[in-house]
Amino acid sequence: MKERNTTKQVRTEVEIAGVTLKNPVVTASGTFGSGMEYGDLTDLSQLGAVVTKGVANVPWAGNDVPRIAETPSGMMNAIGLQNPGIDTFIRRDLAFLEKVDTRVIVNVCGRSVEDYCEVVERLSDEKRVDLLEINISCPNVKEGGIAFGQDPKCAMEVTQAVKRAAKVPVIMKLSPNVTDIAEMARAVEAGGADAVSLINTLTGMKIDIHRRTFALANKTGGVSGPAIRPIAVRMVYQAAHAVKIPVIGMGGITCAEDALEFLMAGASAVAVGTAHFHDPLASVKTARGIAEFMEAEGVTDIRELIGCVE
Repeated sequence: MKERNTTKQVRTEVEIAGVTLKNPVVTASGTFGSGMEYGDLTDLSQLGAVVTKGVANVPWAGNDVPRIAETPSGMMNAIGLQNPGIDTFIRRDLAFLEKVDTRVIVNVCGRSVEDYCEVVERLSDEKRVDLLEINISCPNVKEGGIAFGQDPKCAMEVTQAVKRAAKVPVIMKLSPNVTDIAEMARAVEAGGADAVSLINTLTGMKIDIHRRTFALANKTGGVSGPAIRPIAVRMVYQAAHAVKIPVIGMGGITCAEDALEFLMAGASAVAVGTAHFHDPLASVKTARGIAEFMEAEGVTDIRELIGCVE
């Protein structure tokens, strides 16, 4: 059954790089497909935006199985950014999103600067795309496999290249697997980023003691879920105080209370991700819960809460 918003009127609109979202809750890439997978379960129009699964210039098969493992208060994944490629994405996913009354943020992945730019150029004439989110946790094959998001110079260069090709605002999605998240945020801001989103998953490992081998075929995987939330809140706070561009916060959000931590730490919007796997209504409930909190606390405008903790 679809959830309906029954709260009184409060101002929940936020702005990301000139694009207005009806509320600050979006979906985290890789956890919500492109919306159609959840369309029969929840009312997508109640979201601030749908963020698509990562799309590359060509289809990616992803990693070998097993690709998922459970962890305390979370999960690990090593999907490998499996996706059907830009052609299928435009024909199928964007066509579906034409019918949805919310903003659309397309997540882009690539193994080289040229890969990113090819996808961005293909999307340049697609009117349904409101913003781009660039996943710089991808391995840079030309630099020996190090992720773009682990080197400030690399991150700035890919940002500059994408900005030259893009016709809509660009959000750079930052990796937490770095020494200084503030340095990375400043690097992409210097490259022209219109906003940043963080955090992506933390790198972890799990051993299956009964099989005496790795739980994931890839050996390592990305850890997500409630266990990482305190780390994510800290990094969002640091990034928000390091740059002047908007920050979208994510990492272990399961409810409105979790989301409000990120907003008060300085995020202009938040993304719900892993929670969708056990509750398809998690993002819609979070959006409604924020409005209910505002009502209860006498807050008429969401902007009163953003960055209120110094």
